[in-house]
Amino acid sequence: MLLSVTMRHTFWRDGRRSRLGILAGAIPFFLLATASFVNGQAAGAANQDFAHQDLSSEGKLAAITLDEAIRRAEANEPAYAAAAAESRASALDPSIARAGLLPGVVYHNQELYTQTNRGQPTPRFIANNALREYSSQAVVNETLGLGLVAGVRRADAEAARARAELEIARRGLVAAVTGLFYGSLAADKKLTVAERARGEAGDFTGLTNKRERAREGAHADVVKAQLVEQQRERELGDAKVAAEKARLELGVLLFADPRTPYVLAEADAAPEIPTRAEVEQAAGRNNPELKSALAALGVTNADVLAARAAYLPDLGLNVTYGIDAPQFAVNGPDHARNLGYSASLTLDIPVWDWLATEHKVKQSEIRRDAARVALTATQRRLIARLDEAYEEAATARDQLASLDASVATAAESLRLTKLRYAEGEASVLEVVDAQSASVGAENAREDGRVRYQTARADLQTITGNL
Repeated sequence: MLLSVTMRHTFWRDGRRSRLGILAGAIPFFLLATASFVNGQAAGAANQDFAHQDLSSEGKLAAITLDEAIRRAEANEPAYAAAAAESRASALDPSIARAGLLPGVVYHNQELYTQTNRGQPTPRFIANNALREYSSQAVVNETLGLGLVAGVRRADAEAARARAELEIARRGLVAAVTGLFYGSLAADKKLTVAERARGEAGDFTGLTNKRERAREGAHADVVKAQLVEQQRERELGDAKVAAEKARLELGVLLFADPRTPYVLAEADAAPEIPTRAEVEQAAGRNNPELKSALAALGVTNADVLAARAAYLPDLGLNVTYGIDAPQFAVNGPDHARNLGYSASLTLDIPVWDWLATEHKVKQSEIRRDAARVALTATQRRLIARLDEAYEEAATARDQLASLDASVATAAESLRLTKLRYAEGEASVLEVVDAQSASVGAENAREDGRVRYQTARADLQTITGNL
């Protein structure tokens, strides 16, 4: 909101009047400066609110769930926004096509002047009726033909295809966000594992030094432990980079500034996948790729119909009501009635077009056959992809319990091996191997969780349940 200010200056010889004039001229500048300051404060407050919109009332970072991440990504991802805009625009095409089946009304107004013919009452252009002619008419035009009906069918099919393409874009975005979401969670957990492994390696280095001072271990054990500790330090640095990279990649889809700090809220338990029969039924009913292929076939069928419509005649109707006279009046000077109507009915019958219509029909039929092949190929790919996705999700789900058991076993093996080394019954290589096995088991468990969530999201994008 801006202030409207009017400045008026009156010059007086009196010094007191001059000072008042100066004061009156300074007031608008003061008001403008005040308004700028208020607007700047409001803008700053708005920016501060935007910067802190992801913070809770306690000042803590807001937890981003998977559903919230998907919602934010749908608002920020440009490819999905383009698909949504195309779908909304295509949804208006059927209304536009149906409007072509209805009569069109135009209110036509024209004044026509023609050069005189040396004082004669007739104009020089014989096509004109008088020297001055006024036209003010309401014109109704209607054309009936099979081509217009084909246009409506094509617009409906195009709108259906745009909706299917939007759903394809949405499900692809959901699958991508799901992979990034659980990938970022796994990267954070791997960072925790790396920190714990680094601490474990440092403790083991201290243990080897203690045994060397007590003359119970060789100096080679200390060197080996130090090498492992250095390796764990490098692995920790790599884990930090990987975690930050995963957070930034997800942040690009969630926030205006991808560096915005946030935390992810993981579901308490991994959801189960549906049965094979439920998956097949949902895929046949909700798969957007199949719907898009069917809509593409509908578009080509409408094109064939439109091409064949050129063989048939078009019926045109024109109704005109108004004035077309030398005077812009309802009645003329001789009391003749100027206001009237006229109607015409036109039937255009195609006779010969040098086989252009026949060739257009063949073109449309060729494209229709190609669309049929694409539809059958989409059906085959859907069957194969459905089997692959279900087997992947089922296998990843079955391996989760095994991965948890491996982590527990590796942790217990590391604990026992360290006890044996402290008693002089195990070598340093056994401890190092146990440490590596423990770290590998924990990282494999996180990779298995990401694999299951990604496979489940892929399966749900096929069936339309996500």
